[in-house]
Amino acid sequence: MSYARVDRPDDEPPAVRSFLDVAVLDMHHGFANLGHASVVDRLMRIGQEERKRLGPGTPGVRVVSYDVRLGGAVPSSASRFALVVGTGGPGALDPRENDGVSPYAQGIREDPSWEAPLWRFFDAVRRNPSTALLGICHTFGLLARWSGFGEAAARSPEKGKSAGVVTNLLTAQARGHAWFRGLYHASAGGRIQVLDSRLFDILPTGKADVEILAHEATPDGDRGEAMTMAEVERFGDGTPRIWAVNHHPEIGDAGEQKARLLRIATSRQLSEAWLEERLQALEAWNASEAAERRLQITTSYTFEEPVRTILSRALALRRDAGPS
Repeated sequence: MSYARVDRPDDEPPAVRSFLDVAVLDMHHGFANLGHASVVDRLMRIGQEERKRLGPGTPGVRVVSYDVRLGGAVPSSASRFALVVGTGGPGALDPRENDGVSPYAQGIREDPSWEAPLWRFFDAVRRNPSTALLGICHTFGLLARWSGFGEAAARSPEKGKSAGVVTNLLTAQARGHAWFRGLYHASAGGRIQVLDSRLFDILPTGKADVEILAHEATPDGDRGEAMTMAEVERFGDGTPRIWAVNHHPEIGDAGEQKARLLRIATSRQLSEAWLEERLQALEAWNASEAAERRLQITTSYTFEEPVRTILSRALALRRDAGPS
């Protein structure tokens, strides 16, 4: 297993036959976070497990992480990647609104020049039937803007930030989906638990060629207007190919994440409020075995198993093709 960081466009490493490349689109703009490290760790773990399972001749997995928003680093090609995962991140979903002072910029002053290359990359992924793309949180909003299936709206003061363990409601489309119907039947009538941290809602535009798979739940338990899961494309076997979630399925075991969070806090200058909010979210997550089990079910269907299926298939194809 291997890892490479692309801080600027000219840092991108060449493809290597002995590795299957997976891209991570780092959307954190240099801010401290748990999400990026969690995505990288889980991709490398799954890749290692599948390589071992598939046996001799199977290539390793190299995770190539691109600093999209701060460094302007966007993958130059979609076809070299079996899988692309876009992370969460701070600030407004339109980089032009991140002026460093407006309420939802969260202190970010952003150069929007990365957006056009990223849109072209998303177009290339959609055209390439062998490349999969998962968008998490901030990337969910970017995919909605790129595809046109949703528009961002800042959450009102009455709603406040959606944070911690919350309920989402699966749609009829999810219930009939070749993959996500398993999540529907494993949940309580389509009510799933997710780990959330967001200031923006993504509201539907009514675009017909996208499957809306989940919405947030209101305090009364009814379906809210904001979308929280969507699928743009799927593979022929029903596995999602381009899908996105407006929560954090990459955050694994609560104890592991708490240790990682404290390491970040001791190594960087961070506010007490930042640390306290994330510790409270982890405590809520770990409040009961039942809550953690429901979160793990969501993670399994929305992140872990589709990623495993996609990587396993790509590794087997590369193994069977033999050396070039």
